[in-house]
Amino acid sequence: MSLSSAMMVGFTGIRSNQVTVDTVGDNIANVATTAFKSQRTLFETLMYRTTHDGTGPTAVSGGTLPQQYGTGSTVATLQRDFRQGSLQTTGFASDLALDGRGFFVLESATGDPVYTRDGAFHLDANYTMVSSNGEPLQVYAADATGAMDTSTLTNLVIPLGSASAASATGTVVMDGQLSGSAEPATQGAVLVSQPLTTASGSAATEATALTDLVDDDGVALFAEGDAVTINARKGPDGALAPATFVVGTDGRTLGDFAAYLEQVLRLDTNAVTGGGAGVTTAEGPAPAAGSLVITSNPGDVNAIELGDGAIRNTGSVPGSPLRFTTVTEAAGTGESTSFNVYDSLGNPVGIRVRAVMESRSEAGTTWRFYAESDGGTAPGALLGTGTITFDANGQFVSATNNTLSIDRAAAGAVTPLTVTLDFSGLTGVSSTDGSSQLLMASQDGRPAGLLTDYEIDANGIVTAKYSNTLTQTLGQVAVALFANEEGLVARSENRYLEGPNSGSATLTVAQSGGAGAVRSYTLEESNVEITREFINLISAQTGISAASRVVRTADDLLQQLLLLAR
Repeated sequence: MSLSSAMMVGFTGIRSNQVTVDTVGDNIANVATTAFKSQRTLFETLMYRTTHDGTGPTAVSGGTLPQQYGTGSTVATLQRDFRQGSLQTTGFASDLALDGRGFFVLESATGDPVYTRDGAFHLDANYTMVSSNGEPLQVYAADATGAMDTSTLTNLVIPLGSASAASATGTVVMDGQLSGSAEPATQGAVLVSQPLTTASGSAATEATALTDLVDDDGVALFAEGDAVTINARKGPDGALAPATFVVGTDGRTLGDFAAYLEQVLRLDTNAVTGGGAGVTTAEGPAPAAGSLVITSNPGDVNAIELGDGAIRNTGSVPGSPLRFTTVTEAAGTGESTSFNVYDSLGNPVGIRVRAVMESRSEAGTTWRFYAESDGGTAPGALLGTGTITFDANGQFVSATNNTLSIDRAAAGAVTPLTVTLDFSGLTGVSSTDGSSQLLMASQDGRPAGLLTDYEIDANGIVTAKYSNTLTQTLGQVAVALFANEEGLVARSENRYLEGPNSGSATLTVAQSGGAGAVRSYTLEESNVEITREFINLISAQTGISAASRVVRTADDLLQQLLLLAR
């Protein structure tokens, strides 16, 4: 080998190790770059000059070795290390990291896909989830049922602040305990008014006109157009919604007023299920003829209370035309609860359910419930009544007439609003004190709400959260896998493109087909090991220094040869 060749060999060593310095420098520069994957430089020898191939052994000789002169080194490849980087919690919901294999898919400005491990995303002005350089994150979109359309990718849009459609209630799930040791309801409260008479002194009947009724001094109790307010209480839970009867508009006779009272007091007047409830005009002698008699449905939770001033005439004849006295107390304990359901416009509609024990036998217990609402077109309404049956072990058996219908035409919503009460979660076991509990556990209706937040789970499913507690699946983050990740072609801004040796992208979702999990509120850190990089830097520096010494030595020897020529 000539001295000039020796200089070229030294030069190749300098050049090869210079690439290592460049690679190490790039790694160190990106030690804090999100999801950066470090590289290492691998060398290989250049072509050898062979002057002799060597000989094999013979009977008298052990053979000779080949004689080859190396011509230096060159860079074989720059290999990227795709090992997992550390995961760092950030507190931002839009920050995502892949814990395992795979790449996020972005749509480039040209519409072509690019791939990244950098999950530092954010929402742009159009509420589209984009990368740091503005390229949209690609997901599988979800339909109205939450099912994913895996046939195509689309941008992830999370329209914070947008309103969700209201959802009408269809089912209310009830919970609680209707005690098997409760006192059966056998009697409703009975209220009786003062005897009502006409100006002629005769006892009032159902057909008597309200304007013909007078007090003890002969003064008329009602005039045409008078507004009569009714503020009643029912059961231990208190006041019913106020109602107003207009004489001549809502009715003219005492019978009309009695029918109106039955409605606003929400009495079940069915002879079979109501326990004799209703509002009637007494014919005497007990109660006295002309008295209004109010009989509530059985049980204390149904007991009507009309105190002083509960019925007032606010029209031309002001005062309290009717004064009621409770002559029979209700018998039997019960339980009641109230809750809101929602119509198709998201309007709340109040419902109250009152339950009393109807019967007890060796087979178990039967409770009767009464459902009421102020949400219909009437001033107050009994929606219906039904039964809840438990076996001898206190386990739920069945319920009847538990589907309620509420007229919502006046609200402009879909009408009727049909709500089914699911009593299957109730028990009929006894309590030590005979008390019961009844409450709404859940319901499937919602008012309109605003999209206030979102979350992305480990499977990459994006769920929108609304202020009305409604949730909606928006899509699922797509994950790309490659047969040979090291064959990807790196681009700026933490992106990769398919390379000739990477294989085509296989699209899947997180935790499927070998893909890692998606971690929200998290970013993947660079996998650069700074200690190893410094060691590589020292090795490269030593290699360059040694190769330089070869060049200098060959140069010195060449200079000596030139001196000999003089």
